[in-house]
Amino acid sequence: MAKRKKLFNTKIKVLRAEKNLTQGDLAIDLGVNRGTVLEIERGTFNPSLKLAFAIAKYFDKTVDEIFEILEECEE
Repeated sequence: MAKRKKLFNTKIKVLRAEKNLTQGDLAIDLGVNRGTVLEIERGTFNPSLKLAFAIAKYFDKTVDEIFEILEECEE
């Protein structure tokens, strides 16, 4: 299986821990599946703009506070 390229860094895992949420809890609240949350946390799934803003609103943060785009993506 090919390794997925990391597209960005995210603080979702830390923010979830602060609220004592599982990936499943967050997924339900956002209306996505747990695998989507997992891949976003890993930085290997690029969320839609709508989902990125929904995540930011959920944690009462800005998109920039949650996601850091990587300038160079390595394999």
